Amino acid sequence: MILIFRKTNIIRTQIDYFCGMISIPHKAKQFLVLLIKLLIVGGAFYFIYNQLANNDKLDWQKFITLFRKNQSVLGIGFILLLSVLNRYFEILKWQNLAKVIHEISLDEATKQVLAALTAGIFTPNGVGEYAGKALFYPKSEAKQVVFLNLICNGIQMILTVIFGLFGLLYFNAKYEVITTRTVAILFGGFVLLFIVLFSLKKIKIKGYSIEKLLHKINEIPKAVHRKNILLGVLRYLVFSHQYYVLFLAFDVDLPYFTLIATIAVVYFLASSLPTFQFLDFAVKGSVAIYFFGILGVNEWIVVFISTLMWFLNVVLPVVIGAYYVLNFKSSPKI
Repeated sequence: MILIFRKTNIIRTQIDYFCGMISIPHKAKQFLVLLIKLLIVGGAFYFIYNQLANNDKLDWQKFITLFRKNQSVLGIGFILLLSVLNRYFEILKWQNLAKVIHEISLDEATKQVLAALTAGIFTPNGVGEYAGKALFYPKSEAKQVVFLNLICNGIQMILTVIFGLFGLLYFNAKYEVITTRTVAILFGGFVLLFIVLFSLKKIKIKGYSIEKLLHKINEIPKAVHRKNILLGVLRYLVFSHQYYVLFLAFDVDLPYFTLIATIAVVYFLASSLPTFQFLDFAVKGSVAIYFFGILGVNEWIVVFISTLMWFLNVVLPVVIGAYYVLNFKSSPKI
C-alpha cells in the first residue's frame, strides 16, 4: 500500500512538472492523451488475441464438438448472467466504498471500475487499477481513492484465503496432497506471522504502520464495511459457481463439495502468485491442471474452462472498459 501511494504521487508530480516546464500546446496535449488511450486499448486487444490464438493447449475442435452436443441457449444465457453478476457486485462494492468520499451513480461506478480494469491489464496483480480509478478524482483525493480500492480488493482476497483454506483442508482430507504434519506447520506459521505483525503494529515504515492502517479502516462507517463484506461474499459465490456450472457443461461428473473445494483451492493458490491480468487464465489454468488432474479431469477440459472464465470475467469487461478509456476525461480539479 505504501508503494502504491508513493507511485501514484510520483507519477502525478512528474506529469505536472513535465507539462508545466514544457508548456505543451492544447492540441498537442489532446493528441498525446488520445495516443495513450489508443496504446492502452490496442495493447489490451493485442494481448487478448495473442493468448487465445497462440495457446497450443486449446483444442478448438474438441470444444466445438462438445459445444454442439451440449449447446443450450438457456445454459449459455445463465453462464453470461453469472459473468454480469460477478462484475455487477464488484461495481456495487466500489459504489458503496466511494461514497466515503462522495456519492457516485451506478453508471459512474461502472465507468470507473471497467476503465480501471482495462488500464490495469498489463500491471502485476492489477496494480494499475489503483491509478486508473484515482484519475477520475481530484489530486487531493487520490490517496483516499487508492486506500478505498485497497479495501475493495482486500476483502475479496481475505474471502479467497478463508474459503481457499477450508477448501484445501477438505481436499487434503480426501486426497492427502500434503501430510497432516505439513498442514499443522503451515497453520502454525500463519498464526505466528499474525502474532508478529500485530506485536509490531506500532512500528512505522516511512510514516506508515499497521496501527495507523487499522485506525484508517475503523474511520470508515461499519455499515459500509458490512455491505462490502456481503457483496464480496456474493461475488465469490457467483464466480466459483460459474466455474462449477462450466464443469457440468463439459460433462465432468464429480460430487458438488469436491468440485467446489477444488475450485476454492485453485483460486486461493493462484491468487497468491504475482501475475498480470492478461496472464490470469494461464496461472489459474496451471494450478487447476494439477488439482483437477488428481480428480481425473482431462487436461484440455481444465484449460478450456480456465480460458472461458478468463474470457467471460476479464476479456469482456475489458472490451467494455476500452470504450470508457477512449472517452475518458480527467477531473477538471486535478
